[in-house]
Amino acid sequence: MEINPKELMAATSYGLASMAMVFINKAVLMQYSHSMTLLTLQQLMTTLLIRLANVMGYTKSRDFNFETAKKLLVVSLFYNANVAFALASLKGVNIPMYIAIKRLTPLAVLVAGLFTGKRKPTTQVTLSVLLTAAGCLVAALGDFSFDLFGYTMAFTSVFFQCMYLLLVEKSGAEDGLSSIEIMFYNSILSLPFLMFLIIATGEFPGSISVLYSKCGSFYFMVILVLSLVMGIVLNYTMFLCTIVNSALTTTIVGVLKGVGTTVLGFFVLGGVQVRALNITGLVINTSGGIWYSIAKYRQKNAKLPKVISDVVEHSK
Repeated sequence: MEINPKELMAATSYGLASMAMVFINKAVLMQYSHSMTLLTLQQLMTTLLIRLANVMGYTKSRDFNFETAKKLLVVSLFYNANVAFALASLKGVNIPMYIAIKRLTPLAVLVAGLFTGKRKPTTQVTLSVLLTAAGCLVAALGDFSFDLFGYTMAFTSVFFQCMYLLLVEKSGAEDGLSSIEIMFYNSILSLPFLMFLIIATGEFPGSISVLYSKCGSFYFMVILVLSLVMGIVLNYTMFLCTIVNSALTTTIVGVLKGVGTTVLGFFVLGGVQVRALNITGLVINTSGGIWYSIAKYRQKNAKLPKVISDVVEHSK
């Protein structure tokens, strides 16, 4: 079977962009701990880049609409809370454990579904989610670098991601909008809220002074700029992979990305102290994640009722 270079490039670019996002954010936060200010800058850059691309004709998103903004306001707050807590968790949690904890989102959605009258998930989905959770627990027990603050932030991020997915599914607030338009609304609606938070928490203006003092470092400026634009890059490469290849290819690349990120996380940016219990837990967790992706794909193909929204990683 002949390999199409365009299809291979699209899949590879999505995989690399998705993996790079977590490592770049981790690298920035290792030198610049003001995660809320970083998120504010990321959302500001996303807003400006999307608007610029629209003006120059690279995208065809519709103009800002206040009625749409009102529908998306609460959804946007949950989305940004998820990203904010995820970024905060990266300051204390190593990358393999971060990925393992974020894989618990389907479990949170399943549990929430029991209280909202949603249909019972398939056996395959349920077992894969439980296996993922068991692996996360085992891995945490073997984590020498356990950081209570980091773990708390990561689990809180899972909660908000769960609420975001359920709210989107229940309200249909994002129906009819392209992924670029959703990013634009999420970004622009978050800015007043984020500005209030960084001022109320005392992070601003000290965080800007620290940022200014680091501008002399070429390495820091490179990873900072990459961090600011990775949201757009990831969204574009995911869209390109799905269009050029298929939704299945994008799902498979997402699974492989999770495995690759976990493995690289043991060696990159300080690495992780290896313990048998931790490795065993991460293998179980990753296996559960792969099983879950397969189960969801089969469920979709069989046209069964959609029980859990597929979890997309912005792993910031």
